[in-house]
Amino acid sequence: MSRIIAGAAGGNPLQSVPGSATRPTTDRVKEALFSRLEALGVIDDARALDLYAGSGALGLEAASRGAASAELVEFDARASAVCQRNADTVNQALARKTVSVHRSKVESFLERAADGALWDLVFLDPPYPLDEQSLQAVLAKLAGHLDDGAVVVVERSSRSPEPDWPDTLERFAGKKYGETMLWFAEPA
Repeated sequence: MSRIIAGAAGGNPLQSVPGSATRPTTDRVKEALFSRLEALGVIDDARALDLYAGSGALGLEAASRGAASAELVEFDARASAVCQRNADTVNQALARKTVSVHRSKVESFLERAADGALWDLVFLDPPYPLDEQSLQAVLAKLAGHLDDGAVVVVERSSRSPEPDWPDTLERFAGKKYGETMLWFAEPA
C-alpha cells in the first residue's frame, strides 16, 4: 500500500487504483524524487500539477511537504475517484483545501487552462504505452503554463527513450531507479 511519506500528512495511507491500468510510483522512487526537489528548493509554496495522476501520489506528496496547491488531472473514472478520496484525506490532514482533482484528458485540461495559469512544479507520469509524439505535444502545451524557475518531472520506463523535449523546455537531469526513469526539465 502506498502512503504519504513525509510532511504534514505524512504516514497517511493512499488508496490504490484498482486494476492494472496504472503503475504507482514506488515509495523508494518517491522518496528519492522528493529529496531532490527539496534540495532544489522548489516544493515550498509551489503551485503543483500532477498530470496522468493515477492515485495522485506525487501531487499529494507535494501538498503534504508544503506546496501551496496541487491539482491532480486524471481521465479514468475509477482513478479519478481514487484521486478524489486521497485528496480528501490529505486536505483533511492539512486542515485546508490544498488539493483539487480534475477528471479530464491532460491535453484538454491544458487547452482549457487560463492564460494566466502558471505552475511551479509539474509531474507527468503517463501510461508507458503513450507514444513519444503524444508526450512531446503535451510538454509543448505545458510549457506556456510554467512559471520562471519551474521544474517538470517526467516519469517513464527505463526502457523508454528520453522524451523529445520541445524547444521551450530543457532537460537538466535524469536518474534511473530500476525500471523507472525520472527526467527533470525547466523552461528554456
